[in-house]
Amino acid sequence: MMNKCIITKLLCVIFTFACLSLPVQATAWSQLTGEQLEQQLTEKFAEGNYSKKGADSCLMCHKKNPTVMAIFDGVHGNSSQVNSPMAGLQCEACHGPLGKHNKAGKEPMITFGKESKLPAQTQNSVCLGCHNNPEQMAWHSSSHNLDQVACSDCHSIHTDKDPVMDPLTVNDSCTSCHSQQKSAINKRSSHPLKWDRMTCVDCHNPHGSLSESALNHNTINDTCYSCHSEKRGPVLWEHAPVTENCANCHNPHGSVNEAMLTYRAPQLCQQCHMDDGHASRVVQQGGTDAFGGGKSCLNCHSQIHGSNHPAGSKLQR
Repeated sequence: MMNKCIITKLLCVIFTFACLSLPVQATAWSQLTGEQLEQQLTEKFAEGNYSKKGADSCLMCHKKNPTVMAIFDGVHGNSSQVNSPMAGLQCEACHGPLGKHNKAGKEPMITFGKESKLPAQTQNSVCLGCHNNPEQMAWHSSSHNLDQVACSDCHSIHTDKDPVMDPLTVNDSCTSCHSQQKSAINKRSSHPLKWDRMTCVDCHNPHGSLSESALNHNTINDTCYSCHSEKRGPVLWEHAPVTENCANCHNPHGSVNEAMLTYRAPQLCQQCHMDDGHASRVVQQGGTDAFGGGKSCLNCHSQIHGSNHPAGSKLQR
């Protein structure tokens, strides 16, 4: 009986050592954390084991996926264009070297989109490898980049037509995140954004710019003047808040007030013109006199954006 117990213990010890001597199995791709995944991909890039057959190796498994095959309908899948990924490393140009991904090892590949465990910065580095023209020069300091927005959150690559590149659908893409602006453009007074006769990118550069609010022009006023050139000036008599910033009085995304004003007159005027006579007069009953009826202050001061009349110092003519 004693010998039997000793033999059993020896077998257990031998089995334990045998298990410890076996190679450690790699963690399944789906079980890796974002940091572990990024580390493995970095090692794969360093090894650089690209497939000799290119996209043909990938399509052996992925050709039945319509989302994957849609890459050939767009510019990224056009091998006749020199700068297209398909003209170079093909699928591996974006998703990284194949390595042992198609074998039992199932090494990870770079994935994009909301389900990807890779941080936005890592995903975007792939896109910026090719898209590094002046339009993206301010990307790294842009609010989208600082908020960890990935290129694939807005852009669709495996398609014949990217929605954000289409003037009829780009506004829907922007307002899917910018809900406050979506509400504003549906107010009674707004730019024709809700009818797609104007787009968000007419004023803003989603990839960032060197100006405020990622505007396409240097200042807010220059952006407005690109369409409203009649307000540009110079004029003989200027109105200080107008020359400083159009947004002092107007909400460019929309307002419940006429002409997208932030407040109705005379409340708007009284943001600056305080106790200096009739400009701050309280009207008990609207419409009873020139200060509360019709256009309020604008009944007399009609040239609110400036005047060239020799006697226009009060912006009345």
